[in-house]
Amino acid sequence: MTITYQDLTMYYEVYGNKDKTILILPGWGETRNTFMDMIHILQLEYTVYIVDYPGFGNSPFPDRELTMMDYAQLIAYFIQTLQLKELYIIAHSFGGRIAILLSSQLAIYLPKLVLIDSAGIKPKRTLKSRLKIKIYKTLQKLSNLLPTKWRKKAKDWLFQKFASSDYYQLPAEQRSTFRNIINLDLTPYLPYVQAETLLLWGAKDIDTPLKDGIKMQRKIANSELIIFPLSTHFCYLENPYVIVKTILSFFTD
Repeated sequence: MTITYQDLTMYYEVYGNKDKTILILPGWGETRNTFMDMIHILQLEYTVYIVDYPGFGNSPFPDRELTMMDYAQLIAYFIQTLQLKELYIIAHSFGGRIAILLSSQLAIYLPKLVLIDSAGIKPKRTLKSRLKIKIYKTLQKLSNLLPTKWRKKAKDWLFQKFASSDYYQLPAEQRSTFRNIINLDLTPYLPYVQAETLLLWGAKDIDTPLKDGIKMQRKIANSELIIFPLSTHFCYLENPYVIVKTILSFFTD
C-alpha cells in the first residue's frame, strides 16, 4: 500500500488486526525486511505498520532534496490520515530522529516510545576529522591543476577515499538530503519529548555511540536506558527475542 503527501509517495505494510497499534520506523537505508522477525511476534498482540522511506525499498525519491522535517511531516501525515490510535512507536537509528520530532515538535501523541540506538545527536568534530576535511578540500583544489582528461578521475578518486561509506553509496540526488539530516542536532528538542521513552542501546555501537544514549536518557524527562553489553548498532537483530520481550513488557506496564 502507498500514501502520498505533497510530492512524497511512501510504501507501507500492515500486519495483524488488534486494537492497539505499533508503527516501526526503520533506520537510514533499512527497509521493512530487517524487522520481519520482530513483526511476526508483535502482530499477535498489535496491529503493526512499517514503512519504506522515500528513496528506499518500494518508495521513490522525489525530484528535490529533503530535510529532516520533511520526513517527520510525512510520518505525521501518515499517522493522522490513517487515524492511528493507541499508537506506540519503535524507532531505530534514523527512525529515532523522526520519532523525536513527532513527539517534541509536531504534537503527535505517543503514550510510549522505544528508541533503539537512536540517531539525533550531532557528534563534535575531532581534530582528526577537521584535519581530514582540510586535506580533502586542499587536494580537491590541487586536482583542478591537472589536465582536463585526468581531473574528473582524480576528483572521483578523492571522493571515494574521503567520503563515509553511507554517503558514498548514496545516489547523487540523495547526498544533499543526507547532509541536511546529519547536520541537524536534535539535542535541543530532547527535553520536549512528551512520550514515556525506553532507550535500547548496544554498548559496542560505533554509529551512534552509547554516550548518545546516556545523553538522551538525561535529556528526556520520562525515560529509561537499557544497555546490551555485547551488541552493536543493530542490537535488535543481535538479541531479537530479548528485545521483543523487553518492548512488550514496556508497552504493557
